[in-house]
Order: sequence, then structure tokens, then C-alpha cells
Amino acid sequence: MQAGRGASERCVDSFTVAGKIKDSSIAEVRERARIDEVVGEFVTLRNAGGGSQKGLCPFHDEKSPSFHVTPARQFWHCFGCNRGGDVISFLQEIGGLGFVETVEQLADRFNVVLQREEGTEREQSRPQGPPRSRLVEANKQAVEFYVDALGTPEALEARRFLSDRGFDQAAAEQFSLGFAPRDGEALFRHLQKRGFSTDELVAAGVVAVGRSPYDRFRGRLLWPIRRDATATTIGFGARRIFDDDKIEAKYLNTSDTPLYKKSQVLYGLDMARREIGRTSQAVIVEGYTDVMACHLSGVGTAVATCGTAFGEDHARILRRFLHDHEEFRGEVIYTFDGDAPGQAAALKAFNNDTIFVSQTYVAVEPDGLDPCDLRLAQGDAAVRELVARRVPLYRFVLKNIVERYDLDRADGRIDALREAAKLVSSIRDRSKVDAFSREIAQMLGIDMEEARAEVRRAAKRGHEPDRRTTGTPEARREQQEKQAAAEAPRLPDLRDPRFGLERETLKLIVQHPGSVGSMISGIGADDFTHPTYRAVWERIVAAGGPAAGSADEGWATQLLDGVSDPAVGGALGQLAVESLMVPKTPDPKYVAAHVYRIQELTTMRRIADLKSRLQRTNPVDQQDEYNRMFGELVALEQHRRTLRDKAMGAA
Repeated sequence: MQAGRGASERCVDSFTVAGKIKDSSIAEVRERARIDEVVGEFVTLRNAGGGSQKGLCPFHDEKSPSFHVTPARQFWHCFGCNRGGDVISFLQEIGGLGFVETVEQLADRFNVVLQREEGTEREQSRPQGPPRSRLVEANKQAVEFYVDALGTPEALEARRFLSDRGFDQAAAEQFSLGFAPRDGEALFRHLQKRGFSTDELVAAGVVAVGRSPYDRFRGRLLWPIRRDATATTIGFGARRIFDDDKIEAKYLNTSDTPLYKKSQVLYGLDMARREIGRTSQAVIVEGYTDVMACHLSGVGTAVATCGTAFGEDHARILRRFLHDHEEFRGEVIYTFDGDAPGQAAALKAFNNDTIFVSQTYVAVEPDGLDPCDLRLAQGDAAVRELVARRVPLYRFVLKNIVERYDLDRADGRIDALREAAKLVSSIRDRSKVDAFSREIAQMLGIDMEEARAEVRRAAKRGHEPDRRTTGTPEARREQQEKQAAAEAPRLPDLRDPRFGLERETLKLIVQHPGSVGSMISGIGADDFTHPTYRAVWERIVAAGGPAAGSADEGWATQLLDGVSDPAVGGALGQLAVESLMVPKTPDPKYVAAHVYRIQELTTMRRIADLKSRLQRTNPVDQQDEYNRMFGELVALEQHRRTLRDKAMGAA
């Protein structure tokens, strides 16, 4: 098993620790430092049964959780990347720290007095540059200096800026806002007196060097940017306050340092991480004041990037806290302005949509106000309502495209169809193409098959080779075959977490057909959204249903014997041998929780489709149809609540 570091490095640490920190002290650190508490600051952990907890691995990207923590043994292991170890090795891996520095950090946090041995001549090898602990301490003392400076007469303009945006002194204290004096060396002199060297301050990102050292931030309002879990300050965001500020940029952020990487940092995550994990929701806003406005308004899941666009690294960090793998559970909500840059940002988010398993949404205020301005103009409730009125991201993007054309003209509908189809054909997740094609058809009022055909043509145009370089007829034919293979629809992975409930339900039916009893009567083919799982269900029905297998020890073999499709046969084989998510024979409560939940999800899909149709139906001109659908919607909602009550009552 890979424990994160090489054996030779561990030997060096062992020798060094024996000479510097006593083994008994290290053992006490391991005992006192609760591994679930430490790991839980970086990963949202959920009970996995058997005294184990699991979450998404912080060391590699994954769609379903394979990272396990066993508190009783003070041990962690990832079955995906095969890393593992104790609480010390975890912090070394996640923070890039040395062994001694990690032990010291844990000892300080968990009140362990380290006993050291004397007489050692050999010191632990450290990375070049100042120790990370010194950079952390420099930033910590810088925060204290800046917070004190915000109360001085010189910071009047900074306090006025906050007041004009609806933030009082309590808000400034809650977010540890500060002010950098206009004197270009005030912080440098302050920290020098406290024993920090110029090299340490430059490495920490608070001081720069020109002809002489000077403060990196001068005359600006400051937001401390904190590490997502430990609330350790690792950098700053600074807003221009004075008109004569020589630096043109409105916002100035800490440059990349050993502590701070802007592509891997989200402002507000230290405050939002627990609420994100609790609700499986993350709201992505555009600025520091927007994060403040959201949190003060009761939207405690808001975060923002620090002077850079939201990218894949940011998404991977969020996914760890979102527990981003449970179907219909998580949601990521972007807030964009309704202007052209906001629409461009939405398009970029749409292209990266497959990063998340969670559903992605957009929250846009009709008047184009960001959360900070919205709170100032309409109050806290308006910010909460903005988030509550979110719409699916793909619908927002497609709507922006369609609205650019006159749909009352035939040529306008054709042009809108072509552009929308081009966008849909470019997405990486092919399983979503059909749903987006349906959305295009509904928006344009055209036949579904017409939309599908145009998406296929757009995909073909995107893959079409340059005729000038295609070569011989044989080469062209080979290219066409490759193109056809590339365009063939690819089924999503059977273990994709979106289909986890379908998989577990089928495992119950294949392995314990007698346990499902009459509860299974409400399930049909439409409850299985993965084509292979649907085919497995149809095979079960063709074999007489679960009742036929309840007294047949060769039930699984019988099912396999009647299958000609290798994909369906392979799926049946997996379902027959894979362990259930319960360590014992499933009881009626376990069965009911799955059977009713899968029916509830189907009902939710029908409700979503019906709501979509209602939105496109004029209640005045089409009153009878509208009332009919509304009545159907009420009945479906009641049915969904009944199923939810049955599923929850079984849990």
C-alpha cells in the first residue's frame, strides 16, 4: 500500500524524530488527534457502516466516494488511489508539510506538550525557503495589524465604503476585514519588530521588494482569505478605496505563494464548508462583498473565487464538501449578471458542467443586481429568494441563445435551432444530449425528432475532416467509419452514482427475490433510467418477475440463460455477486426504502416534465389544458409525498 511517502523519507523522519521529538510524544499526538475530526475539515464524511466513514478523496478526482476513515483504528485509506495512513500522514499529504512540522502543528492544536531529546546532530531536511509555519504566523499577525488599522482615522474612507454597501462594524468583525495604511512600509516595520525576516514576509506574500521592501497592499480594504478547513489565513484580497491609488486594478490579490494558489482557493469556504456539507448545496458568487451579503442574509453556502474564473480545481475542492455523488441530492448554484459577460460566464460553466455530479443552476436577478446590491436595495429576504428562484444552467444558456432570434419567422427558428444544436453537440456528457435536444424542441416549438436530427448534423459537422487532406477513397472510408463510431451513443458507466439506487434495487431483486414481495408491484420499466438496467428489469419481468424466483435457488442463473446481449449479461453477473449495502439479509424496511424511493424519483421526473409543459402553456388561451395539467400536477405531488413518507417511514 502506498502511504504517501517513500520508505527512505520515512526512515529519515524516524531517525530525526528519535533525536528531536520523543516517540512517546508522537504516540500521544496520534492518540489525541481524532482522525475523523482532522480529515472532516477537508472532506465531508458520511457513515459507511461497520464503524467506518467515507467521502470523496481529496488526493484524486472521483465521481463516487472511495476514501474511508476508520476512527477506531485512527486510519484512512482510499480504494481509488490506494493511499492511506494515519492522521499525521494525512496532514502531510494534504498540506505538503514535513513530518516534524505536522507533529508540531497537531500537538499545538490538541494540547500535547512535546518532549524532545537532546544531543542530536542530524536535523530534518526541510524544503528551501522559510518554514510554512513562519508564513502562516506572518499572515496571522498581518490580519491582526490590518483589523486594528480599520478603526483608525486614516481608514475612514474604507469604513464609509462598507457602510455604503450595508455592512456595519459587526459585519466587519465577523469577516475580519482590515485596512492597509497608505504608508508603504507600516506592516513591514511592524512585523520586522516581531522578528520576521524580509525573506519570510516576501514568501508569505505580504511584502514585495523593489528598491527596498514595501507593503504589498497599501491604502486598501482587505479581506483575509483562509484555508478551507483550518481557518488559517493564507492570503488577502484588497479593494481600491482611494481615487489616487496608483495601482489601476480595482482588486488586488495575493500572488501565488507556498501557502496560496489562487486556482485552488475559494473565499468563504472556511465559513461555508459545514453548511455545504449539511445541505449539499454550494452557491458560487462573483466577489467578496457578495459572499458577505449572502452569509449575512442566511445563505451560508456562498463562496467566491479570488480574482480568477471558476475552474476545475475549484470544482474539485467543492465536490469534497458537497458529498457530490448522490442522485438528486446536491446542487451547485451560480450567480451571474444578466449582461453579456455574465452570459459568457454561464456558457463557460455549461461547458464544464460534467465536473459535478450535482445538478447545476443559475440564479439571476431580473434587474441585474448582484447579491450585495440586491441586499442593499431589497433586504436579506430578497437574497434568499434569488437563490430559491434558481433555474437549471442548461435552460438558462439555451434560453439566452434562443432569445437572440425572432421565433415568429421560419428562418429565425432555423438559425436558433442550428446555434443551439451546435452548443448541445459539443458537450462531453453524451447522456445529456437527448434531454437538451428535448429542451430545444420545447423552446422553439418544433418536433423532437427535428431537434435531434439537427444535433446529430451539428455533431457530424464538428467531426467532419478537411476534404483537402482526406487522401484516397479508402482513407476517406476509414475516416467515415471512425466518425460513425465516435458519434455512436455511449452509455454511462453502470457504477455512475446517478444510477446507484437502480443498481441496489436490482441487486435486491436478483439476490433476494422473495424479500421484495408485493412492494415491487409499483415498479415498472420507466423507473430505470439507465438502458442496461431497464433491460435487466425487462428480463426479470420476462422470467416471471421476482415471485418466480422466490423459491428458485437457480434464479440468477435462469435470468442469465435467457440473455443474448453481452452488456445485459455482464450487468446481471455483477448484480448477482456484488454485496448489498447492508451487512445482513435485507429486512422489509430496507427493501421498502429502496422500492419507494426509486418510484419517488420517477414521479419527480414526471413532475418536472409537467411543470415544464405548464410553463409553456398560456393559462388564458389554453385554460382547459392548463387546468387539466394543473390537476394532474397536484395529484402527482400528493403521490410523491406518499412515496416519500413510505420510504422515510421504512428508514
